[in-house]
Amino acid sequence: MDRIMDASRREEGIPQLRPQNLSEFVGQETVKKKLQIAIEAAKVRNEHLDHILLVGPPGLGKTTLAQIVARELGVNIYITSGPVLERQGDLAAMLTTLEKYDVLFIDEIHRMSKPVEELLYSAVEDFQIDIMIGKGAGARSVRISLNPFTLIGATTRAGLLTSPLRSRFGMILELSFYSPEELAQIVERAARLLNMEIEKDASLELGKRSRGTPRVALRLLKRVRDVATVEGKKVIDLETVLKAMHILEIDQLGLDGTDRRILKTIIEIYNGGPVGINSLAATLGIEPDTISEVYEPYLMQAGLLSRTTRGRVATDLAYRHLGYSRQKGLFNGIED
Repeated sequence: MDRIMDASRREEGIPQLRPQNLSEFVGQETVKKKLQIAIEAAKVRNEHLDHILLVGPPGLGKTTLAQIVARELGVNIYITSGPVLERQGDLAAMLTTLEKYDVLFIDEIHRMSKPVEELLYSAVEDFQIDIMIGKGAGARSVRISLNPFTLIGATTRAGLLTSPLRSRFGMILELSFYSPEELAQIVERAARLLNMEIEKDASLELGKRSRGTPRVALRLLKRVRDVATVEGKKVIDLETVLKAMHILEIDQLGLDGTDRRILKTIIEIYNGGPVGINSLAATLGIEPDTISEVYEPYLMQAGLLSRTTRGRVATDLAYRHLGYSRQKGLFNGIED
């Protein structure tokens, strides 16, 4: 287990930038409504909250929502991740420490090993697990009862979840990218907590360059704050934001150097695509999973990249944004 966190705990001396309840959480209105109703119903009936699967790209607030759920329920949250749970004993040890109605949060749940996943089935359905004691001919199975708890799983790749595991979640909630206006609100709240003032046009500009992702927005805000601190400014204005973005090489659409390199490679080397992910990864020297999980989601959401059955294709918008013109038709494609 990575750590155990009480729902009300805050680290001393470090500003808590994560929202502490659903009312403070900006965006994801549909998800928030569903969670609010489910939480209130569970509290009225005095029973555990149904198991939840949170789906979406990194940085959209899956871990934050899990912590908020625990806080709203008034229970503890136990945090771990799929790759950490290598053996059934790892999960069994964790499950037996859960108190009544506690929340178990498993990040990257699609990366759990098969034996661990199979143990989880009976745990979430019947709140019981069977463990083997001893070895060889003397081994025997012992059934252990668990306290009712809520499993919250988070995944960036829902398609990799097995059907038996997916079917055991009572709520499957998909998180979407945030609008620039929503990100501007997040930036303004974080700036207040960091004892900084930020002008409206400056926060909106940061929102536009944050790739629809709160984690990116907060990271960029900290770098802008560095520039403001060095220049002795007490208020972050648009000029400060633009200067910081120039230093970080982040353009108007929020693309960094790697994003532009991916698009330029497709356009210059593969005539705009389609190109298979393995060929593209080999050319760039980047792992295929890194391209598909880290970079592609936003490039597709921004309309700069299209994923087809034959490979990746740079869109007309990508050509215009990078200053290219289409003089030839699309290349026939390179498949893996």
